Amino acid sequence: MTSKTVLITGGTSGIGAETARLLLDRGHCVAVTGRNEAKLKAFLDAAGHPDRLLGLIGDAADWPATRSAVTATVERFGALHAAVANAGFTSADYQRTAGATLDDGDPTLWPPMVLTNVLGPALLAKAALPHLEATRGRMVLIGSVAGLKNAPASLYSATKWAVTGLAENLRLHATTRGIGITLVNPGMIDTPFWEGNSAPPFALPPRHVAESICFALDQPAGVDLNTLTIRPIGQPV
Repeated sequence: MTSKTVLITGGTSGIGAETARLLLDRGHCVAVTGRNEAKLKAFLDAAGHPDRLLGLIGDAADWPATRSAVTATVERFGALHAAVANAGFTSADYQRTAGATLDDGDPTLWPPMVLTNVLGPALLAKAALPHLEATRGRMVLIGSVAGLKNAPASLYSATKWAVTGLAENLRLHATTRGIGITLVNPGMIDTPFWEGNSAPPFALPPRHVAESICFALDQPAGVDLNTLTIRPIGQPV
């Protein structure tokens, strides 16, 4: 890629943070959002490149915050070439906080997951697409293998199926405006969301997913790479 500006929601840890670091290493400008001010500051301090890195406090499921993040990114760097809808609950995080299934879950904890995983990417698309049209850029949605393979009574899986549908709906709309849409579906990834549990020994480091996101962003003009599914060797489902 020539130098570009990329906005990543939920960019202070896991896949989002690795993608931000990789893009910075390659000379790009990056804006990251996060809900936790302390985590955001720690990431910014560790990442360096203050001239090319912008940190923004915001909830991906909040429209004013998302719109403000896009506006601030464009004002700081002059344009927006890519937006990565990365903020979301992982399956391990969901199981720890809200229960693994509809039977054993706590319904009072479900709304934040549904809003973050489903509403969040839609809000980012609404805010970012006009700017991506101007740069003929790309939007990346982080889905999951759980959005391709059903899991018994899993609301988390249902939210990722919604992301799969949203990505194709967006593609049908965005391709007429010169914008690329890519859905990235990670399998088991070793991220902080496994807190309290051990990740499977074959789980991929988030860096590998970040490399795939950068691969999508690096496609030549006129190429729309729509779906990337990334499982570790050893994951049977």
